[in-house]
Amino acid sequence: MTNRRARDRADIVLGEDWDRPQGAVEAELRAARQRRGWFTLNRSPLARKIIIFNLLAIVILVAGVLYLNPFRDSLVLQRERALALEAQLVADVFEASLPRNAPTDLITGDGIDPQEVLSRVGLTQGVNVFVYAPSGVLVASTDTVARNPVRPIQGLDEGQGRTLLVTNFLNAVWEGIATVLSGREMPETVIDQEEMARVLLDDALRGGTVIRRGTNLGGTVYTAATPIQGNTGMVGVLAMTTAAGEIDQLVRVEREQLLQMFLIALLVSFGLGLVLASTIANPLSDLSAAAELGRDKNARKMSPTRVRIPDLTGRPDEIGRLSGALRGMVGALYDRIDSNEQFAADVSHEIKNPLASLQSAVGTMRVARTEDQRNRLLEVIEHDVKRLDRLVSDISNASRLDSELVKEEEEEFDLIRMLGNLSTYHREEADKIDVDFIADLPDEPIVINGLEARLAQVFVNLIGNAISFCEAGDAVRLWARKRQNRVLIVVEDTGPGIPEEALTKVFNRFYSERPVQQFGDHSGLGLAISKQIVEAHGGVIWAENIRPTDAEVTSEPLGARFVVGLPV
Repeated sequence: MTNRRARDRADIVLGEDWDRPQGAVEAELRAARQRRGWFTLNRSPLARKIIIFNLLAIVILVAGVLYLNPFRDSLVLQRERALALEAQLVADVFEASLPRNAPTDLITGDGIDPQEVLSRVGLTQGVNVFVYAPSGVLVASTDTVARNPVRPIQGLDEGQGRTLLVTNFLNAVWEGIATVLSGREMPETVIDQEEMARVLLDDALRGGTVIRRGTNLGGTVYTAATPIQGNTGMVGVLAMTTAAGEIDQLVRVEREQLLQMFLIALLVSFGLGLVLASTIANPLSDLSAAAELGRDKNARKMSPTRVRIPDLTGRPDEIGRLSGALRGMVGALYDRIDSNEQFAADVSHEIKNPLASLQSAVGTMRVARTEDQRNRLLEVIEHDVKRLDRLVSDISNASRLDSELVKEEEEEFDLIRMLGNLSTYHREEADKIDVDFIADLPDEPIVINGLEARLAQVFVNLIGNAISFCEAGDAVRLWARKRQNRVLIVVEDTGPGIPEEALTKVFNRFYSERPVQQFGDHSGLGLAISKQIVEAHGGVIWAENIRPTDAEVTSEPLGARFVVGLPV
């Protein structure tokens, strides 16, 4: 059976009582909580996993951004476009310096002096320009031209020099990893920039601007070549190269800024991970510590104090639900322990009564003188033996009931059909003692989900009890009605009724209020077992006396009524 009612009773310490526990076990747990700090989280595997996965997410994100390197591609594209435009502008200066109607030869200097024009361009440091004749002869270069120093621009923050030792280290580590992953090797020799420019000469002579990149010892070098057009056609090619590692330095700066943000995010994630771990791992640690201390206490220390589960039900999350479930489970466990202890005490008391009677009868038989006395003593012994046998059987059935209710599978069945079959059997029993049996059952079936045999045991017990309390001329009535989502089954009789003080006791184990002539015929477990079965089905059962509606409570009852309510 799965539909057990949650019981949060029992002696579980709640709320502030948990903060001020009593006893050796609770003092031990309180001391452990006081020793707990931020840095003791490393002892918790769950806390370590929370922090590691928080940090791992940031690391994977940053590593992915660095690997994809989107800002490098953007910077390379922009630099290549700027270099091509700059080369075309310098080529336009040469074209503007050419004579309009005179022939031009860059090698002999007819009509133009390439070196003199190149010196007037005013190129800044870091850029090299090479001018070639159509035949491939180098006629001018910036190697012998004085460079203008870079003049600072007000309001332009170049973002240089603001690096950290940690980010420099991480940057170097990443560059090493990237080199290994990409399989690239840094060149061991310096490649001449003029040779890199000459490679583009043939493509530029075909009449278009060409761009190419290469790797030098200092980093990546970008080269652009564009033709110089004269009046009579192409008079030469101008090639421009950047300083080695110019873009690499910009990428390094961007990467270091990203790494700085990564360090900040890492610290924030670590701090949030600590907070999250403390709000998750610490309460779980309290719960597990309480359970473990309780286990040690019960198994080894044998302390009489009960397990104290922290009250975390105020938390609106799974930990709060877990705390409530553990508290309910421990409460139900202690209820069961108390019930078993009480049951054992009741069993001992109930068995002692027939045993005492047997002992007295056996002792009296030794001194009995007449055959009539011995026969009466044998009848007493036989009655007590039957009483013991009935008592042991009922005790055995009651003790196995819980486990059997859990093991048996619920099925849908027609309650009205089952009550009809019971009515047929008990009508015959009632007729034997001249008791009228009336069954008032609806014609439509009422289908419920449960254990048909167990519920039949309940109604057999109720109907049998009602018949046993009736005399000749009395009546027993069984009726059932469906009320919304429940069905009510009522067994009532016109017998002597139930004493008012016994209405709350009739469902207690071993309680019996019967006539003297029925002494020993019932163990007093029937109604207790019936109540247990009904409640296991999510139902209710109660007893009351039948009185006229206008009668006083103290008036004599007209009979007894037992009501069972079951969910449909």
